[in-house]
Amino acid sequence: MKQRTPVFVNILIIVVLLTIFYYLFVQNYSFFSSPYFWGTVVIGAIMAYIHSAIGDLIENNKFKKLSAEEKAAYLAEKRIPYFKRLYAAAFKKQSDTEEKDILIDHGFDGIMELDNALPKWWLGLFWFGTAFCVLYIAAYAFTDFASPIKEYEIEYKEQEASVAKYLADQPPVTIENAEFSEDNIAAGEEVFKTNCVSCHSDGGRGGIGPNLTDNFWNNQPEKKLFKNVFHVVENGVTGTAMQAWGKNGVLTGNDIQNVAAYVYSINQMKKPITVQEGGAPPYGKEANWEKQ
Repeated sequence: MKQRTPVFVNILIIVVLLTIFYYLFVQNYSFFSSPYFWGTVVIGAIMAYIHSAIGDLIENNKFKKLSAEEKAAYLAEKRIPYFKRLYAAAFKKQSDTEEKDILIDHGFDGIMELDNALPKWWLGLFWFGTAFCVLYIAAYAFTDFASPIKEYEIEYKEQEASVAKYLADQPPVTIENAEFSEDNIAAGEEVFKTNCVSCHSDGGRGGIGPNLTDNFWNNQPEKKLFKNVFHVVENGVTGTAMQAWGKNGVLTGNDIQNVAAYVYSINQMKKPITVQEGGAPPYGKEANWEKQ
């Protein structure tokens, strides 16, 4: 007659499985404060006790039918602590006598093998993995658990909130603290395409507005090119179509810093677009900019 698992072990298994089940469907540990979870645990514990009580009745009935030797062997085994017995069952090495009982002779090739039962730890992991797989598939199919789209949306919103908080905590960008950075060129190009390309054309080659790729500038209020572009975009040019993008509130200081970085890059880091290449003719005086 086999020894049964103690009721406290069954309750522990129930709690672990319920925790996994709730987490897969709720996706956080807030359920630990939910009465529904603990109610389920209590119901599971009661069911485990009922199962154990029924098992005791069946065990007592079977025990009465055993011989004296079988009763003595059963009681001796029962006195061994459960976890010690479990460890022995999982890792115990068979004696020579036990190996003889499970030895298989193929009979034609001289090869002998042992008909060992699968290790208890292996079976335990197998059944746990099977149960977890069923729960995981159910959670994946009927909830947002492990959904890459949902996880992306959550992380995207968190990232946006983080960026917004960072920008809110930063001092406003002004012409005094604005600095050129190649990291801002790509963002500046998007600002340029949205607000500036209608006058200055694609790539800053010029059209209604002047060519931004050559070294001739009609407005030179600043000594450095980057600061000069920032000043012109922020304050505009009186009497022309160049509005005060910053003063009018259309662009933020950060936007102006980015677009100034883009204009600086097409002016200083690329070849000028000449008239022969489709650029507007020079307009203004040749500049002699200080280094950034």
